[in-house]
Amino acid sequence: MRTNRRLRWAAIPVAATLTVFLAGCTQTELSGFLPGFEDVNASPVTNHTETVRSLWVGAWVVLLGVGILTWGLTIWAMVAYRRRKGQTGLPPQMRYNMPIEIFYTVVPLILVVGFFAFTARDQQAIETQYEDPDVSITAYGKQWAWDFVYNDSVDGDDVWYAGKQAEPAEDGSVDQDSLPTLVLPVDQTVKIQLESRDVAHSFWVIDFLYKKDMIPGKTNYMSFIPTREGTFAGKCAELCGEYHSLMLFNVKVVSEGEYEDYLESLAAEGNKGDFGSDYNRNQNLPGVTAPAGESHEG
Repeated sequence: MRTNRRLRWAAIPVAATLTVFLAGCTQTELSGFLPGFEDVNASPVTNHTETVRSLWVGAWVVLLGVGILTWGLTIWAMVAYRRRKGQTGLPPQMRYNMPIEIFYTVVPLILVVGFFAFTARDQQAIETQYEDPDVSITAYGKQWAWDFVYNDSVDGDDVWYAGKQAEPAEDGSVDQDSLPTLVLPVDQTVKIQLESRDVAHSFWVIDFLYKKDMIPGKTNYMSFIPTREGTFAGKCAELCGEYHSLMLFNVKVVSEGEYEDYLESLAAEGNKGDFGSDYNRNQNLPGVTAPAGESHEG
């Protein structure tokens, strides 16, 4: 009884402290300090970011609870069973305790199964691809920049943007306006086909909380709906060579009218027509067809 009373009195200040701490949290802190949630009044960046946020924060809340319980029991055992004055020798030794051993087996199993189930559920939703998207784009990673092809977007033809590698100034800063930019319309379904022109890259838009590898000879896809206008930083998340750190880009989410104007501007610049796999550096991969008049043998 005395031990239970001690535990109850110890739980009161812990619960009070935790309540006060959570009540004083900002939206950024409650969102696990994830990018894209710094502004309390801003909407999620895409239709998937809230799902990722919930999974992330939920997992950390559970892990924090497990940590507090484990630390609490450890400290309690250290205090309750410490050596008293005048005690000698070893304390009574216990060979096993079946209820505790069952608890230590079942609870971690429940946690692992729970984490797997929620992750699989959210991954299934995020990885479901749109079959008939409003916008279809092919993104090519290359050492060390990006090409963006807007498929069948102007008079039934592709228009494209060929990016260049970032060039830092002497102080290490990078001119954001010179970075490759992927333009997307807000509140439209988008499907991006991810390809590599040379080595393995990874397409990562930080505020989207979502990235995917670009592997030579393999096509990956990602589908989402941009739900907030603005400019969002992107980068390659796969070590791809000497200038990997300069393989930067931006995603600019605009209104549908601005998006259509941008596509027309690309066509007016002459960036219209095929800009696909014929421009890949790797021309000896399975499924790659050589341009007319060229041979990849030897």
